[in-house]
Amino acid sequence: MTDEGWPGKTRGACCCSAVFLLMLLAVDGLSGDLDAARLTVWTALATLLFVVLLPSRVTAGPGRLTTHGLLSRRSIRTDLLVSVHWSDGVAERLVLRDLAGAQVVLDPRVLIDDPALWHLFDVGVRASLGRGTLLCGATPLRELSRRAEREISRTVFELSGGGPAPAGGQAPGGACIPPGSPRRRGRRS
Repeated sequence: MTDEGWPGKTRGACCCSAVFLLMLLAVDGLSGDLDAARLTVWTALATLLFVVLLPSRVTAGPGRLTTHGLLSRRSIRTDLLVSVHWSDGVAERLVLRDLAGAQVVLDPRVLIDDPALWHLFDVGVRASLGRGTLLCGATPLRELSRRAEREISRTVFELSGGGPAPAGGQAPGGACIPPGSPRRRGRRS
């Protein structure tokens, strides 16, 4: 199963870098300063922008989640997770680590926006909880579960002809809550 939104995000990165290059070439062309050296520099800058904007492609299978970057491929076993946490920084990132020490960092929106990927991830997390390997990450998983279920409920509501779902409506959470854990509203562990 592959992230359904990846092709659109890739086209967006390509379009942004192409527009950036065209703007730079237009400004230089209109000012009369465009030459081969400047064309090379502007093309390199546009290529760098594309590399920065290009999202990792996320694929999942039974018990496995993989991110494919431009030059790297990282894979973890979701049925053998040991920790889940939110990374600190400008962009929201979910950091997953499995029993073998492998680590994957991804945008949580990828899981939230794709019900099929979410389902495969959730099944793996439940297996980790059942095996007792997942020792750290109950709070991020509860928050992620609430957000994914809310998005899925909103989509089902809209597809059933109910119109736009109310912004404040929430689906029942707890798909990834370990038995006996208290429900808290905190986002970070």
